[in-house]
Amino acid sequence: MDEIEVFLTGRIWLREHTPFPADEIDALILSGKIKVIPGITDKQCARCLEKNTRHIVKFRCARCQADCLYCRHCLTMGRVSSCTELITWADPSLSPSCVHSFAWNGTLTSPQKQASDELLASLERNEDHLIYAVCGAGKTELLFPPIYAALLKNKRVCLAAPRTDVVLELAPRLKEAFPGTVIHTLYGDAPKETGFAQLVIATTHQLYRFQEAFGFMIVDEADAFPYSADQALQYAVQKAKKPDAPVAYVTATPSNAMLRSVRNQSRIFRRYHGHPLPESEYRSLWNYRKAFRRKTIPPKLKSWLEEKLRNRQPFLLFLPTIELIEETIPLFQALDPRIQAVYAEDPDRKQKVLQLRNQEVPGLVTSTILERGITIPNVQVAVVGADEAIFTAAALIQIAGRAGRSAEQPTGDVLFFHNGISRKMDSARRLIRLYNTEGFS
Repeated sequence: MDEIEVFLTGRIWLREHTPFPADEIDALILSGKIKVIPGITDKQCARCLEKNTRHIVKFRCARCQADCLYCRHCLTMGRVSSCTELITWADPSLSPSCVHSFAWNGTLTSPQKQASDELLASLERNEDHLIYAVCGAGKTELLFPPIYAALLKNKRVCLAAPRTDVVLELAPRLKEAFPGTVIHTLYGDAPKETGFAQLVIATTHQLYRFQEAFGFMIVDEADAFPYSADQALQYAVQKAKKPDAPVAYVTATPSNAMLRSVRNQSRIFRRYHGHPLPESEYRSLWNYRKAFRRKTIPPKLKSWLEEKLRNRQPFLLFLPTIELIEETIPLFQALDPRIQAVYAEDPDRKQKVLQLRNQEVPGLVTSTILERGITIPNVQVAVVGADEAIFTAAALIQIAGRAGRSAEQPTGDVLFFHNGISRKMDSARRLIRLYNTEGFS
């Protein structure tokens, strides 16, 4: 496969943004090697498949000097309009053969092995499968044998997740497990990688740029925002895989709709190390916003933070809004100037999480962006305003799942500071207790 074929195979790309000389692209179009696709046809975007009239909008186009439609939904990836052209490799060669190696030396627990075998059986039948497993059950490791089996059959594999943090957490583990495989990691502003990737780890947004590329698709954290709330991202998964390719959905908190719609299911309600999930503890924090406005940390919260700092235990402190994070971070840094704030738009988010993992910072004050996709040994967890709407039962379960993930330190604080106990708080705690009951029955 030459360089252009490698790049365009399985991809659907804006012609004007292709990183190759225009004359080479033109010659390959003339020879029929590259297929040209109109950007918008019948009021539908060819890249993200969006057709909602709120997102497919008319404008006066300077390029074609006429009224054009453009897609607002995937605009951050470059504008797709009626007169733009998308290109893909028309007749891909067979994927280059590769001698794949599997270097993971761990051992699956009995529940992990059963789930892995069940997923492998669904993969053999080209049927979708749901892995419903609690936080810390070892979901990533049980995916290794099915991924390896697909690679040995020369199937191109994609592991997609809604959030960059999850992708960054998964990438080094997969690269270590499959050292002989070309693996690309795709997310916003990701560094350029070369070669034909037979295993792609990507945010679900990146799947807009693929079409009939993958023989096995995995969607990790399949219930997470924005994937769960954005039908276009769900279409992107279907568009990116080959028509008969199976999809494995992986999550600790599946929606009722997902439980109903995926026939093949595996359930693991016990962590890989055999210890129960930490249960949440409720602590009232009345009028905490007033305290913050007075530039003080409520005593119960301050006492907890000082204890973690004194014992050198890493912590994650979840707050309900970015505005509150920005308002309060100076107060927390007065306790220890190394404490950092993290939220979705923070350009240094990746570095700050790495600093927490490396024990270079004592803790992070964060939004729900870190509710999943982060594993820190011995991390202690607290939520301020656990009764607020942003903290759904699923979010609270995921947040609680950050604690006690390592075999050496299988317990940890999970505190829900509140202005009044909510049904979602009780629902989260009830489900965790159910998992612990089912997992040890």
